[in-house]
Amino acid sequence: MDKRLAGYAAIIVIGLAAPWLFPGYKAQMTELWLFIVFALAWDHTGGQMGYNSFGNVVFMGVGMYVCALTQVGLFYSIADYTAARGGGTIFIFDVPDFLLGLALGLPAAAIAAAVVAAVLGSAVLGMRGQYFAICTLGLGIAAGEIAAGWEWIGAGSGMTTPNPPDGLGDINRFLYFLSAALAVATFLTLRWIYTTRLALAINAVRDDEDKAEAMGLPTTRIKVMAWTVSAIFLGMAGGLYGNLKKFIDPVDIAFSGATVGVWMVLMAILGGKGTLWGPVIGAVIFQITKEFFWTYLLGWQRVALGLLIVVIVVFFPQGIMGWVRARYPERFGHRVEPAAGAKGEGARP
Repeated sequence: MDKRLAGYAAIIVIGLAAPWLFPGYKAQMTELWLFIVFALAWDHTGGQMGYNSFGNVVFMGVGMYVCALTQVGLFYSIADYTAARGGGTIFIFDVPDFLLGLALGLPAAAIAAAVVAAVLGSAVLGMRGQYFAICTLGLGIAAGEIAAGWEWIGAGSGMTTPNPPDGLGDINRFLYFLSAALAVATFLTLRWIYTTRLALAINAVRDDEDKAEAMGLPTTRIKVMAWTVSAIFLGMAGGLYGNLKKFIDPVDIAFSGATVGVWMVLMAILGGKGTLWGPVIGAVIFQITKEFFWTYLLGWQRVALGLLIVVIVVFFPQGIMGWVRARYPERFGHRVEPAAGAKGEGARP
């Protein structure tokens, strides 16, 4: 227990000091915190529940747009703002305006993403396996096309997020601590959920959904609830991600299924699906690797990233946490063999 507390304390100290220790990498470290949220939120349904979605990027994109529209709409006409598109009109946000917009925009993003998840979940979570995965992939593509054709939110030209006022200071440091707080809140919330009966129900869906239904579990309601929880955190992370990027492109940023949508899955698999720390570890390793590829292998970075995916799937199919558990089982308690005919291992730390 002492070692665990010491580890948590070290993470907190490093996290608080990082913007001053590595001032040139604040944007990348902010992105890392958001990637941790993306990976944890995806694993809540993909790892713990066994429903592998390629459409979770929809909730991120919805949150990104709703947060930005709330920030703008509180003080200006959204139609005028998006119509300007960098023209002669200047829209000024002072410090109170910017903070109020963000304070209301992030909860609005969470609520909007949750509503979308509840509606879509009721429609698509009846499918299973590859059919569900393909359907969610289509949702991401459709969402991007809808946003790209909606003039009110900027259509294919996208929209900029409110320009941070000078009085706010270092915006990257500000967003860093907001993103870190969101990542910690996501981790602690999921850690709590995994100690409740809901976690057992979610794992029951993953292990044998038909048997769970036969036992009287409302599996559809459980799946929608789990997807909605993921969407809440993805919506808020999307709002912060949009402010970090300062520009929202409907296809390449907001609903970027080929990049962030896949990265969510990759980070969880890299660290270890169905574990709490796995997505965190996977996000850290992925972000460091991605920045290395984008810096030193420019032009070949996507090829290198594709090869990394192959290596992970072939050599670490259970992820880093799975490999560590298999190699050092004594560090994770006593091994318990499953009963005959049983599948799955339940929620894991």
